[in-house]
Amino acid sequence: MEILCKRLKEMRLSKKLTLRGLAKEINISTSTYFYYEKGERVLPCDVLVLLCKYYNVPADYLLGLTDIY
Repeated sequence: MEILCKRLKEMRLSKKLTLRGLAKEINISTSTYFYYEKGERVLPCDVLVLLCKYYNVPADYLLGLTDIY
């Protein structure tokens, strides 16, 4: 889960988004996204799909199964 958290933060920062900005983009609360990025909550599949579509990366990349996106 550590790699997922790291990649979520890296991807958000690469787009120069705040936690609030990204949460608004994918229509979830800021605090909920904060917990996902910190690894304090399990990222549900539907949110994973939203993030993959938003960043245009495969789920395998966010989950740390590949380094290629």
